[in-house]
This record gives sequence, C-alpha cells and structure tokens, in this order.
Amino acid sequence: MSSLGFIAMGAAQAAIEAHVPTLVTTQVASRISNKDTSIWVPSAREEAATRLGWIDAPSTSRALVPAILALRDELRAEGVNRIVLAGMGGSSLAPEVICATNNVELVVADSTDPEMLAGILTDRLATTALVVSSKSGSTVETDSQRRVFEQAFNDAGINAARRIIVVTDPGSPMDEASRAAGYRAVFNADPNVGGRYSALTAFGLVPAGLAGVDIAAFLDEAADAAEFLAEDDEDNIALALGAAMAGTVPLRDKLIFSDEGSGLVGFADWAEQLIAESTGKSQRGVLPVVVEAGSPETTSAAADFLQIRLVADTGLLTDDELDASSSAVALSGALGAQMLLWEYATVIAGHLLEIDPFNQPDVEAAKVAARSFLDATPEDESPLLVEGAIEVSGSADLLAGVNTLTEALNALLAAMPSNGYLAVQTYLNRHADGQLEELRPLLAAATDRPVTFGWGPRFLHSTGQFHKGGPRVGAYLQLSAESTMDLSIPGRDFTFGELLAAQSSGDAHVLTDLGRPVLRLHLRDKDAGIRQLEELVRNLATA
Repeated sequence: MSSLGFIAMGAAQAAIEAHVPTLVTTQVASRISNKDTSIWVPSAREEAATRLGWIDAPSTSRALVPAILALRDELRAEGVNRIVLAGMGGSSLAPEVICATNNVELVVADSTDPEMLAGILTDRLATTALVVSSKSGSTVETDSQRRVFEQAFNDAGINAARRIIVVTDPGSPMDEASRAAGYRAVFNADPNVGGRYSALTAFGLVPAGLAGVDIAAFLDEAADAAEFLAEDDEDNIALALGAAMAGTVPLRDKLIFSDEGSGLVGFADWAEQLIAESTGKSQRGVLPVVVEAGSPETTSAAADFLQIRLVADTGLLTDDELDASSSAVALSGALGAQMLLWEYATVIAGHLLEIDPFNQPDVEAAKVAARSFLDATPEDESPLLVEGAIEVSGSADLLAGVNTLTEALNALLAAMPSNGYLAVQTYLNRHADGQLEELRPLLAAATDRPVTFGWGPRFLHSTGQFHKGGPRVGAYLQLSAESTMDLSIPGRDFTFGELLAAQSSGDAHVLTDLGRPVLRLHLRDKDAGIRQLEELVRNLATA
C-alpha cells in the first residue's frame, strides 16, 4: 500500500473537484501508464514517444542494483569511500536528495565556479571516486569536471580510469569514449527518460548506491505507489495534485514550497527543476518557489500563490493546521513514492496546460550564448557605476537615470509586474557562500512577491527554461564575484573562471533580448561585497 498522504484546501480543492472527474473519465492516469502519447498536445507527441520510460523505472531499474552494490563493495575494499558526482540538473539533483534524505555523504560538483571545484578536488582525493552523469556527454560543465578530475587523479599517481564511473545513454558518444578509455564502469540508463524524470533510473541509483544508500528500499518505495498512481480513480493523488498545480481558476501559477518537517532533505529543490523545466514554455507554466519555514510567501494571500506544504504525515495535521479557506495542498510520503508521484503530477499538469512537458526548447539559448562569449574577442563591458565593492550593470532600459546601487535595485524591483517574481541568480561558490541564500526571504519581504534563488550555472538546466520560456513576468538579479584563483580545463582553450563568466553573461543577454529586466552586481571583493549587499537588502526589507 502506498505511503502517500494528500490533503487539499481552498482553491486547490476546487480545482480537483473541477478536473479530476474528467481526468478519470478520459482515463488519463492509465493512458500515461500505458504510454499513450495522445494525452498531450500534438506537438508534444513525437518527443513523448521516447520520454516515458520513467513510468516503468520502479521495476526495470531493479536489474541495476546488484552491479551497483558490487562495485560499491569493491571500491570500499580498496579504501575508496568518497563519491563525487559530476552532473547537472536532474542528473545531480535527484541523487543529491536521495543521499541527503538517507544521511549519506555525496559530493555534488554541479558548478563551474573554480573555487568550489578546487575545494572538492583537494579534499580526500586518495579515497575518491568520480561518477560522471550525462545522457550524451556533451554537457560542457560535466565534461569539464571529468577532465579536471582525470588530470588530478593522474597527477596524484592514481590510476584515473579505475576511479571514474560513467552513467550515460547506450550508444552515446560518452558511452563509446568511456569504454574506449577503460573507465572503471559504464552504466547505461534508459534512453527513453529525460534528465529531470531520471531519479529512479541509473542517474539517481548509481551515485546514491555507490555512496551507501539502500537503493533497493528506495525502489520499493516507488513500486509501492506505482500501481495506485496509474489507476483511473478519483482518489488517485497524482490526478489531484496535477489538477491543483495547473487547474485553479484563475491559475495560481506560483507554487510556494515549504518543508514542515517532511524528512525529505532538499526535496523541494528537486521538484523545482522538474516542474519549472517541464511546464515553463510557450509563455505558460507554473513556477515553484522554494522558501524557508515562516517566509513571507507562506502567509501571503496573493491570488497567484498556491501553498505546497511538505509534511511528515498528513494524518497528524490538526484542525488548526487545515484552514479550509487557504489555497494549499499538504503532502507526505516516502521519498521514492513522492518522486514518482510528482513525475506523474507534472505530466498531468502539462496535459491541463496544453504544453509539452518533455522538451526544454529555451535551455539551449543560454548554452549558445555562453559559447559565443567564449569564442568572441572580449568586449569592454564597463559597469554603469561602482559603489563600494560592487560593480553595477544590466539592462539599458532598466538603468536609465540610475546613479546609485540602491536606485538600481529599486529600479529592478519596480520593474516587476504585480503578478511577477524576482529570480536571484548567484554565480558563486555554493559550498562557501551559502549565506547569500539569506537574501531570499529579505527580498520577498521587501517586494511582497515571490523570490526564487538559484546557484549558477546549475539553475540554467532547470529554472533557466522557465525564465526564458514561461510567462514573461520575471525580474532577474544576477550576482557574480572576482575569484582569488582560477582553474584550467585540460584540453580546453578556456578556464573554469572564463566558462562561469561566459555562462552568466550569456544568460543575462538572452533575458535582456527577451525584454526582461536584468540587474547584474559583480563583487570586486567578494567578502566585502557580500557584506555590503546584505546591509542594502536588510535596509530595503525593513524600510
């Protein structure tokens, strides 16, 4: 029996009552389970035909478990007990959540920040194995991380091939190159699964299993829910959740994720990339906003907010905690079951929104722009102004008449429409500079609007799709900083620092070309700039 619990209130319950009977009558759940692509708009059907393998993953992925556990035991016998994961987007977020929820260490190298990567490279390299996860191997961040780790192993007198494990699609360029290079193991994932739906495939299981998670039990959690989620039944939680996400009238398109002791560590970050990248296109979509308990968004009565409450057990919620007039859903359940539930609910939301939940047409724009910055002769992009440790630049229209840093930030917030959101895009070291996340609730208090926070460049593979493809109501605050060091990439004509700068510049230019307001703050002295920015934002929040 499934461990899932679900309660809906207010507008969410009204959406469920309006849509679920039709979803049951039209057999949407069973048709998804049977891989019937006609559920989605005609433009989605060709891709959907090769993207539904995740439905069977609770059973088909079980065959991977013995080989993963055997390799884990081999590595431990050799004294290798630290697993580092090179991957981006769904390839890294799912195993990160699986390991954190199970209190197992997994080091995720989903960055091009040279300081962050240098810190990972110099920590316990002698006992480290690297898992490289990419469907094709063409992801520039993942390929660059593999290159620098391979060199580090060899420079330390370690046989790099014995320390590198690859997860990729069968027959991909990476599959062929990895086997030719003699890497320790190559695990093939189901090619009919997109990255953000891959939690229950080799992309989630290999790094988590090698790190020490009981991946058989994780698959059991999903399998317990699989049959229930495929039923055409008005009690099917996936139908209810999909209807709540995409069926409110008017559409409550900001999903405010708050964790109230669910025990699923970082789950909202995984759900954020799944939902944002799947629904944010054709200027439609629903935006997940991951907030802290008690944040301003959780008590807002804004008409475009839907509260998503992740709890330990919906059956233990008191009457005081179940306000029938609020627009909210509360969910509980084991991690494997929750991941499969949200995958079902997201594609059901895609059905209701009439979009393709499997493509990501705007992610490529940022990649192309970054590549153009790497290839081009550097231009003199002088800042509009410098105040203290912070350089200020951004969209020309936004900064017309601006003379101070405070005026620039106020101009950005004023550019947000009444139904808009602010996205903070931080191209720094998320291991060392985590205090910057404290800016998020302060900016939410200052604006009375939802604020998302993303670490670059990993958000480019998730919410980056929504920023460019979703409703054009966002305003964008980009943070970057001078680094005290850089890190070369073997076999490449650019460094990690240059790649990071190109990625931030490229994304800013794509957003500006779409007419969106972008404010770029570059910290000439990182520590001093962070202190200056924190003081400025606190003043705005209390003004």
